[in-house]
Amino acid sequence: MAHISETNGKIKQDDSHAKTNGKVKHDESLVVCFGEMLIDFVPTVSGVSLAEAPAFAKAAGGAPANVAVGISRLGGSSAFVGKVGKDEFGFMLADILKQNKVDNSGMRFDPGARTALAFVTLRADGEREFLFFRNPSADMLLQESELDKNLLQKARIFHYGSISLIVDPCRSAHLAAMKIVKEAGGFLSYDPNLRKQLWPSEEAARDGIMSIWDQADMIKVSEDEIAFLTRGEDPYDDDVVMKLLHPNLKLLIVTEGSNGCRYYTQNFKGKVSGVKVKAVDTTGAGDAFVGGVLSNLASDLNLFKDEKRLREALQFANACGAVTVTKRGAIPGLPTRDEVLEALRQN
Repeated sequence: MAHISETNGKIKQDDSHAKTNGKVKHDESLVVCFGEMLIDFVPTVSGVSLAEAPAFAKAAGGAPANVAVGISRLGGSSAFVGKVGKDEFGFMLADILKQNKVDNSGMRFDPGARTALAFVTLRADGEREFLFFRNPSADMLLQESELDKNLLQKARIFHYGSISLIVDPCRSAHLAAMKIVKEAGGFLSYDPNLRKQLWPSEEAARDGIMSIWDQADMIKVSEDEIAFLTRGEDPYDDDVVMKLLHPNLKLLIVTEGSNGCRYYTQNFKGKVSGVKVKAVDTTGAGDAFVGGVLSNLASDLNLFKDEKRLREALQFANACGAVTVTKRGAIPGLPTRDEVLEALRQN
Protein backbone atom coordinates (compact mmCIF):
# COMPACT_ATOMS: atom_id res chain seq x y z
CA MET A 1 0.00 0.00 0.00
CA ALA A 2 1.10 3.53 -0.73
CA HIS A 3 2.83 5.44 2.03
CA ILE A 4 0.36 8.10 3.18
CA SER A 5 1.14 10.99 5.50
CA GLU A 6 -1.11 10.69 8.55
CA THR A 7 -2.30 14.03 9.96
CA ASN A 8 -5.73 12.90 11.19
CA GLY A 9 -7.28 15.07 8.49
CA LYS A 10 -6.01 18.27 10.08
CA ILE A 11 -3.79 20.95 8.62
CA LYS A 12 -0.40 21.21 10.30
CA GLN A 13 -0.23 24.13 12.69
CA ASP A 14 1.94 27.15 12.06
CA ASP A 15 4.72 25.98 14.36
CA SER A 16 6.01 23.96 11.38
CA HIS A 17 6.47 27.23 9.48
CA ALA A 18 9.25 28.56 11.68
CA LYS A 19 12.21 30.33 10.16
CA THR A 20 15.58 28.68 10.41
CA ASN A 21 18.72 30.83 10.08
CA GLY A 22 16.65 33.57 8.50
CA LYS A 23 15.27 31.24 5.82
CA VAL A 24 11.68 30.04 5.56
CA LYS A 25 11.35 26.43 6.60
CA HIS A 26 8.95 24.45 4.41
CA ASP A 27 5.92 22.94 6.02
CA GLU A 28 6.93 19.28 5.96
CA SER A 29 3.96 18.36 3.74
CA LEU A 30 2.14 21.54 2.63
CA VAL A 31 0.72 21.51 -0.91
CA VAL A 32 -0.33 24.95 -2.17
CA CYS A 33 -2.77 24.86 -5.10
CA PHE A 34 -3.07 27.93 -7.34
CA GLY A 35 -5.75 29.01 -9.81
CA GLU A 36 -9.48 29.02 -10.31
CA MET A 37 -12.31 28.12 -7.98
CA LEU A 38 -15.85 28.30 -9.27
CA ILE A 39 -19.40 26.98 -9.06
CA ASP A 40 -20.25 23.99 -11.24
CA PHE A 41 -23.95 23.64 -12.12
CA VAL A 42 -24.54 19.97 -12.81
CA PRO A 43 -27.82 18.61 -14.32
CA THR A 44 -29.83 16.54 -11.86
CA VAL A 45 -30.23 13.86 -14.55
CA SER A 46 -27.57 12.34 -16.79
CA GLY A 47 -27.47 12.02 -20.55
CA VAL A 48 -29.19 15.31 -21.48
CA SER A 49 -28.10 18.57 -23.10
CA LEU A 50 -28.04 21.83 -21.14
CA ALA A 51 -31.30 22.86 -22.82
CA GLU A 52 -33.01 19.60 -21.89
CA ALA A 53 -31.86 19.52 -18.25
CA PRO A 54 -34.87 19.98 -15.95
CA ALA A 55 -32.78 21.33 -13.06
CA PHE A 56 -29.19 21.86 -11.92
CA ALA A 57 -27.45 21.20 -8.63
CA LYS A 58 -24.68 23.60 -7.65
CA ALA A 59 -21.31 22.22 -6.56
CA ALA A 60 -17.98 23.83 -5.76
CA GLY A 61 -15.39 23.21 -8.46
CA GLY A 62 -12.24 24.44 -10.20
CA ALA A 63 -9.38 22.00 -10.69
CA PRO A 64 -6.77 23.54 -8.31
CA ALA A 65 -9.35 23.92 -5.52
CA ASN A 66 -10.54 20.35 -6.10
CA VAL A 67 -6.97 19.10 -5.67
CA ALA A 68 -6.54 21.10 -2.45
CA VAL A 69 -9.70 19.58 -0.96
CA GLY A 70 -8.74 16.14 -2.26
CA ILE A 71 -5.41 16.28 -0.40
CA SER A 72 -7.06 17.45 2.81
CA ARG A 73 -9.72 14.71 2.63
CA LEU A 74 -6.91 12.16 2.41
CA GLY A 75 -5.37 13.53 5.61
CA GLY A 76 -2.81 15.87 4.04
CA SER A 77 -1.96 19.55 4.46
CA SER A 78 -3.13 21.91 1.70
CA ALA A 79 -3.80 25.57 0.90
CA PHE A 80 -5.56 27.35 -1.98
CA VAL A 81 -4.47 30.59 -3.63
CA GLY A 82 -6.87 32.32 -6.03
CA LYS A 83 -9.59 34.93 -6.42
CA VAL A 84 -13.37 34.81 -6.25
CA GLY A 85 -16.05 37.48 -6.39
CA LYS A 86 -17.02 39.42 -3.28
CA ASP A 87 -20.44 37.79 -3.59
CA GLU A 88 -22.46 35.01 -2.01
CA PHE A 89 -20.89 32.35 -4.20
CA GLY A 90 -17.38 33.58 -3.40
CA PHE A 91 -18.06 33.50 0.34
CA MET A 92 -19.60 30.05 -0.04
CA LEU A 93 -16.49 28.73 -1.78
CA ALA A 94 -14.14 30.16 0.85
CA ASP A 95 -16.30 28.53 3.52
CA ILE A 96 -16.26 25.16 1.73
CA LEU A 97 -12.45 25.23 1.76
CA LYS A 98 -12.48 26.07 5.47
CA GLN A 99 -14.95 23.25 6.20
CA ASN A 100 -12.62 20.87 4.36
CA LYS A 101 -9.62 22.02 6.44
CA VAL A 102 -7.92 23.74 3.50
CA ASP A 103 -5.96 26.92 4.35
CA ASN A 104 -7.85 29.66 2.48
CA SER A 105 -5.75 32.60 3.73
CA GLY A 106 -4.37 33.08 0.19
CA MET A 107 -7.85 33.70 -1.27
CA ARG A 108 -8.79 37.19 -2.44
CA PHE A 109 -12.24 38.69 -3.05
CA ASP A 110 -12.92 41.04 -5.97
CA PRO A 111 -15.73 43.58 -5.37
CA GLY A 112 -16.01 44.37 -9.09
CA ALA A 113 -16.22 40.89 -10.66
CA ARG A 114 -18.35 37.83 -10.12
CA THR A 115 -17.30 34.35 -9.06
CA ALA A 116 -16.95 32.15 -12.16
CA LEU A 117 -19.76 29.76 -13.08
CA ALA A 118 -19.68 26.64 -15.26
CA PHE A 119 -22.65 24.60 -16.46
CA VAL A 120 -21.53 21.02 -16.92
CA THR A 121 -23.57 18.57 -19.00
CA LEU A 122 -23.29 14.88 -18.20
CA ARG A 123 -23.62 12.70 -21.26
CA ALA A 124 -25.00 9.16 -21.04
CA ASP A 125 -21.43 7.80 -20.75
CA GLY A 126 -20.65 10.08 -17.79
CA GLU A 127 -18.35 12.37 -19.83
CA ARG A 128 -18.76 16.13 -19.61
CA GLU A 129 -19.33 19.20 -21.75
CA PHE A 130 -18.81 22.71 -20.38
CA LEU A 131 -20.44 26.13 -20.73
CA PHE A 132 -18.46 28.79 -18.84
CA PHE A 133 -19.55 32.22 -17.59
CA ARG A 134 -16.37 34.34 -17.34
CA ASN A 135 -16.71 37.91 -18.55
CA PRO A 136 -14.24 38.38 -16.90
CA SER A 137 -14.72 36.40 -13.70
CA ALA A 138 -12.85 37.21 -10.50
CA ASP A 139 -10.35 34.36 -10.85
CA MET A 140 -8.96 36.02 -14.01
CA LEU A 141 -8.19 39.23 -12.11
CA LEU A 142 -5.79 38.04 -9.39
CA GLN A 143 -2.80 40.40 -9.32
CA GLU A 144 0.82 39.71 -8.41
CA SER A 145 0.59 42.27 -5.59
CA GLU A 146 -2.19 40.20 -3.98
CA LEU A 147 -0.06 37.05 -3.60
CA ASP A 148 0.69 35.81 -0.08
CA LYS A 149 4.45 35.44 -0.54
CA ASN A 150 4.96 33.92 2.89
CA LEU A 151 2.43 31.15 2.20
CA LEU A 152 4.01 30.39 -1.17
CA GLN A 153 7.48 30.14 0.34
CA LYS A 154 6.21 27.52 2.82
CA ALA A 155 4.95 25.24 0.05
CA ARG A 156 6.69 21.90 -0.24
CA ILE A 157 4.69 21.36 -3.45
CA PHE A 158 3.06 24.04 -5.63
CA HIS A 159 0.29 22.74 -7.91
CA TYR A 160 -1.32 24.64 -10.79
CA GLY A 161 -3.08 24.36 -14.15
CA SER A 162 -3.14 26.35 -17.39
CA ILE A 163 -6.46 28.23 -17.14
CA SER A 164 -4.74 30.85 -14.97
CA LEU A 165 -2.30 31.46 -17.86
CA ILE A 166 -4.93 32.63 -20.37
CA VAL A 167 -5.05 36.35 -19.58
CA ASP A 168 -3.38 39.01 -17.44
CA PRO A 169 -3.29 39.98 -14.67
CA CYS A 170 -3.73 36.39 -13.50
CA ARG A 171 -1.05 35.08 -15.88
CA SER A 172 1.58 37.41 -14.40
CA ALA A 173 0.50 36.47 -10.86
CA HIS A 174 0.80 32.78 -11.80
CA LEU A 175 4.33 33.20 -13.19
CA ALA A 176 5.39 35.24 -10.15
CA ALA A 177 4.02 32.61 -7.76
CA MET A 178 5.95 29.85 -9.55
CA LYS A 179 9.13 31.91 -9.25
CA ILE A 180 8.62 32.51 -5.51
CA VAL A 181 8.09 28.79 -4.86
CA LYS A 182 11.00 27.68 -7.04
CA GLU A 183 13.40 30.14 -5.38
CA ALA A 184 12.30 28.80 -1.98
CA GLY A 185 13.15 25.27 -3.10
CA GLY A 186 9.60 24.01 -3.66
CA PHE A 187 8.48 21.25 -6.05
CA LEU A 188 6.31 22.29 -9.05
CA SER A 189 3.33 20.14 -10.10
CA TYR A 190 1.47 20.94 -13.35
CA ASP A 191 -1.85 19.64 -14.68
CA PRO A 192 -2.57 21.52 -17.93
CA ASN A 193 -6.32 20.77 -17.58
CA LEU A 194 -7.04 21.78 -21.19
CA ARG A 195 -10.27 23.71 -21.74
CA LYS A 196 -10.02 24.74 -25.40
CA GLN A 197 -13.14 26.91 -25.36
CA LEU A 198 -11.59 29.28 -22.80
CA TRP A 199 -8.58 30.14 -25.00
CA PRO A 200 -8.69 32.61 -27.93
CA SER A 201 -7.63 29.80 -30.30
CA GLU A 202 -6.23 26.26 -30.26
CA GLU A 203 -2.81 27.66 -31.17
CA ALA A 204 -2.96 30.06 -28.22
CA ALA A 205 -3.89 27.15 -25.94
CA ARG A 206 -1.00 25.03 -27.19
CA ASP A 207 1.50 27.88 -26.87
CA GLY A 208 0.19 28.92 -23.45
CA ILE A 209 0.31 25.40 -22.01
CA MET A 210 3.80 24.74 -23.36
CA SER A 211 5.15 28.15 -22.25
CA ILE A 212 5.80 26.88 -18.71
CA TRP A 213 6.21 23.18 -19.54
CA ASP A 214 9.95 23.00 -18.90
CA GLN A 215 9.69 24.45 -15.38
CA ALA A 216 7.60 21.66 -13.85
CA ASP A 217 9.01 18.84 -11.72
CA MET A 218 5.88 16.73 -12.29
CA ILE A 219 3.26 16.89 -15.05
CA LYS A 220 -0.03 15.02 -15.30
CA VAL A 221 -1.71 14.90 -18.74
CA SER A 222 -4.57 12.95 -20.31
CA GLU A 223 -4.42 11.04 -23.61
CA ASP A 224 -6.52 13.77 -25.27
CA GLU A 225 -4.11 16.47 -24.07
CA ILE A 226 -1.13 14.58 -25.50
CA ALA A 227 -2.88 14.30 -28.87
CA PHE A 228 -3.65 18.04 -28.73
CA LEU A 229 -0.16 19.14 -27.68
CA THR A 230 1.55 16.93 -30.30
CA ARG A 231 -0.89 18.00 -33.06
CA GLY A 232 -2.59 14.65 -33.41
CA GLU A 233 0.20 12.17 -32.72
CA ASP A 234 -0.62 8.84 -31.07
CA PRO A 235 -0.90 9.37 -27.27
CA TYR A 236 -0.36 5.62 -26.70
CA ASP A 237 3.03 5.63 -28.44
CA ASP A 238 5.82 5.81 -25.86
CA ASP A 239 8.07 7.64 -28.32
CA VAL A 240 5.45 10.38 -28.72
CA VAL A 241 5.05 10.74 -24.95
CA MET A 242 8.81 10.71 -24.33
CA LYS A 243 9.13 13.82 -26.51
CA LEU A 244 7.24 15.67 -23.77
CA LEU A 245 9.75 14.58 -21.10
CA HIS A 246 12.00 17.62 -20.63
CA PRO A 247 15.44 17.16 -18.96
CA ASN A 248 14.37 18.48 -15.54
CA LEU A 249 11.06 16.64 -15.42
CA LYS A 250 11.09 14.05 -12.64
CA LEU A 251 7.71 12.45 -13.34
CA LEU A 252 5.27 12.53 -16.27
CA ILE A 253 1.92 10.81 -15.71
CA VAL A 254 -0.55 10.04 -18.50
CA THR A 255 -4.07 9.32 -17.25
CA GLU A 256 -6.34 7.00 -19.23
CA GLY A 257 -9.62 7.34 -17.34
CA SER A 258 -10.97 4.00 -16.14
CA ASN A 259 -7.99 2.22 -17.72
CA GLY A 260 -5.57 3.67 -15.16
CA CYS A 261 -2.38 5.55 -15.96
CA ARG A 262 1.11 5.38 -17.43
CA TYR A 263 4.18 6.85 -15.78
CA TYR A 264 7.49 8.04 -17.24
CA THR A 265 10.62 9.09 -15.37
CA GLN A 266 14.18 9.66 -16.56
CA ASN A 267 14.97 6.03 -15.58
CA PHE A 268 11.88 3.88 -16.03
CA LYS A 269 8.32 3.77 -17.35
CA GLY A 270 5.24 1.59 -16.93
CA LYS A 271 1.47 1.31 -16.55
CA VAL A 272 -0.83 0.87 -13.56
CA SER A 273 -4.32 -0.53 -14.18
CA GLY A 274 -7.46 1.34 -13.18
CA VAL A 275 -9.90 0.49 -10.40
CA LYS A 276 -13.23 -0.62 -11.88
CA VAL A 277 -16.42 1.14 -10.75
CA LYS A 278 -19.72 2.26 -12.31
CA ALA A 279 -19.29 5.89 -13.37
CA VAL A 280 -22.03 8.37 -12.48
CA ASP A 281 -20.13 11.65 -13.09
CA THR A 282 -16.49 11.97 -14.15
CA THR A 283 -16.24 15.59 -12.92
CA GLY A 284 -13.26 15.90 -10.60
CA ALA A 285 -11.83 12.42 -11.28
CA GLY A 286 -8.53 13.76 -12.63
CA ASP A 287 -8.26 16.17 -9.70
CA ALA A 288 -8.91 13.37 -7.22
CA PHE A 289 -6.16 11.39 -8.96
CA VAL A 290 -3.73 14.31 -8.66
CA GLY A 291 -4.67 14.74 -5.00
CA GLY A 292 -3.85 11.08 -4.45
CA VAL A 293 -0.45 11.42 -6.11
CA LEU A 294 0.47 14.66 -4.33
CA SER A 295 -0.64 13.43 -0.90
CA ASN A 296 1.94 10.66 -1.28
CA LEU A 297 4.59 12.87 -2.86
CA ALA A 298 4.26 15.49 -0.11
CA SER A 299 5.45 12.96 2.46
CA ASP A 300 8.20 11.61 0.18
CA LEU A 301 9.54 13.83 -2.62
CA ASN A 302 11.81 10.99 -3.77
CA LEU A 303 8.87 8.74 -4.58
CA PHE A 304 9.58 8.93 -8.32
CA LYS A 305 13.01 7.30 -7.77
CA ASP A 306 11.57 4.03 -6.43
CA GLU A 307 9.40 2.30 -9.04
CA LYS A 308 7.69 -0.07 -6.58
CA ARG A 309 6.63 2.76 -4.26
CA LEU A 310 5.63 4.93 -7.21
CA ARG A 311 3.38 2.16 -8.55
CA GLU A 312 1.73 1.83 -5.12
CA ALA A 313 1.12 5.58 -5.01
CA LEU A 314 -0.37 5.53 -8.53
CA GLN A 315 -2.62 2.59 -7.64
CA PHE A 316 -3.84 4.63 -4.67
CA ALA A 317 -4.37 7.66 -6.96
CA ASN A 318 -6.32 5.52 -9.47
CA ALA A 319 -8.62 4.47 -6.62
CA CYS A 320 -9.08 8.14 -5.64
CA GLY A 321 -10.33 8.88 -9.16
CA ALA A 322 -12.52 5.78 -9.21
CA VAL A 323 -14.33 6.61 -5.97
CA THR A 324 -14.97 10.17 -7.20
CA VAL A 325 -16.79 9.10 -10.38
CA THR A 326 -19.35 7.14 -8.34
CA LYS A 327 -20.77 10.44 -6.99
CA ARG A 328 -22.06 13.66 -8.56
CA GLY A 329 -20.02 16.87 -8.48
CA ALA A 330 -16.30 17.48 -8.04
CA ILE A 331 -15.65 18.46 -4.42
CA PRO A 332 -18.67 16.52 -3.05
CA GLY A 333 -17.30 13.40 -4.73
CA LEU A 334 -13.72 13.56 -3.46
CA PRO A 335 -12.91 10.55 -1.28
CA THR A 336 -11.59 10.06 2.22
CA ARG A 337 -8.60 7.82 2.78
CA ASP A 338 -10.84 5.07 4.19
CA GLU A 339 -13.03 5.11 1.05
CA VAL A 340 -9.95 4.76 -1.14
CA LEU A 341 -8.56 1.87 0.88
CA GLU A 342 -11.97 0.14 0.73
CA ALA A 343 -12.09 0.54 -3.08
CA LEU A 344 -8.62 -1.02 -3.32
CA ARG A 345 -9.70 -3.94 -1.12
CA GLN A 346 -12.70 -4.61 -3.36
CA ASN A 347 -10.66 -4.73 -6.59
